[in-house]
Amino acid sequence: MAARASLRAKTTIAGPPEAPPKCQLCPRLVNYRQTNEREEPEWFNGAVPSFGDPNANLLIVGLAPGRMGANRTGRPFTGDYAGELLYSTLLKFGFARGTYEARPDDGLHLVNCMITNAVRCAPPENKPTPAEISQCRQFFTARLAELPKLKIMLALGRIAHDQALTTLGLPKAKFTFAHGARHDIGNGRVLYDSFHCSRYNTNTRRLTPDMFHAVFAAIRSDLR
Repeated sequence: MAARASLRAKTTIAGPPEAPPKCQLCPRLVNYRQTNEREEPEWFNGAVPSFGDPNANLLIVGLAPGRMGANRTGRPFTGDYAGELLYSTLLKFGFARGTYEARPDDGLHLVNCMITNAVRCAPPENKPTPAEISQCRQFFTARLAELPKLKIMLALGRIAHDQALTTLGLPKAKFTFAHGARHDIGNGRVLYDSFHCSRYNTNTRRLTPDMFHAVFAAIRSDLR
């Protein structure tokens, strides 16, 4: 409870931890959603909620839902290549159980882990604007406050890293993003960084499965 109280003291809880499915806060993202709704009316097409254990020690922070992934399925990192690498890694390190079948009803369960995104709605070209990142921060702030046992955050990419630091009121200059970096952020909590597990990063070998697994091995060791 002390950690939760400390977080509340540093941030302003502006609302619930999940955005409404048809959130109207960002006009550009609303327009993009409506375009997707017209083209693919059977898709989820909304603000994607967090997924996982509400008592998790580990929170994984992604960038935003991919158009063909979470925007289609309604579950973070589900339905695109990034999810293939992420969920196979979670299963490998005991943060998930079941079988990942790239659909929200596949029965996969997260163990001591939750996944969320810095921005909850799919942005065009997977690139949210600074204003959209800022607007969505209220939900990220509330999500952190609703994780009473949180010990570790893993930021997948610089935007997730910066969203976490800004939410906690921590200076970016003191906590530089780098793959595999481990930052002590106070109150017994740690922020890890990884390159995003996107197809682009893996195809270009900027991120390999071994590199990704090494970050999770360090996290698993920290939680023992």
